Amino acid sequence: MKLLASLLTAAVVAAPAFSAAAADLAKGQETYGGVCIACHGEAGKSVLQENPVLAQQHPEYLVKQLSEYKSGKRNNAIMLGMAAMLSDEDMKNVSAYLAQQKADPGAATDKDLVALGEKIYRGGIQDRNIASCAGCHSPNGAGIPAQYPRLSGQHAQYIVTQLNQFRDGTRDNNQQMTDVAAKLNDKEIKALGEYIAGLK
Repeated sequence: MKLLASLLTAAVVAAPAFSAAAADLAKGQETYGGVCIACHGEAGKSVLQENPVLAQQHPEYLVKQLSEYKSGKRNNAIMLGMAAMLSDEDMKNVSAYLAQQKADPGAATDKDLVALGEKIYRGGIQDRNIASCAGCHSPNGAGIPAQYPRLSGQHAQYIVTQLNQFRDGTRDNNQQMTDVAAKLNDKEIKALGEYIAGLK
């Protein structure tokens, strides 16, 4: 319990300052339409499995990720180019706009994988010291604003890709997720992606 409290405190301290009241939603929508929509879809509802659903995501999380793409802390050549065009104000406006968009519910397709994914998501894997995903991302995948992202309804393939990147070190902007993913095998990662896609 003390470890969880420490992690939560660290996440709050590390989160970038964000004020939704100071954001300009109209400018956010305009910037989104000019820079982001081609890959992430209308109102952040990506139809491409490789690209994340951004609708209804916590704005603090989006600002953090955009800042880390821009600085190179999060490694992605395409997103580096996109984020480089955005000012801090643009990032806040776009993130606030996306947070206001309602995400469409996702769906799982593989019943056996869903069962395994649910077991890991809700209870972790005790004999390998893998904590439950629900502890940070909440039981329904809503996440915790300013700390942990919303996962509910995210594309299964995107989740699988991110877990693989955390595991192999390609994505190294979150030590907690790197530590968790390092203990997961391919089937478990695929099962988590499947289960998370259907969370509501």
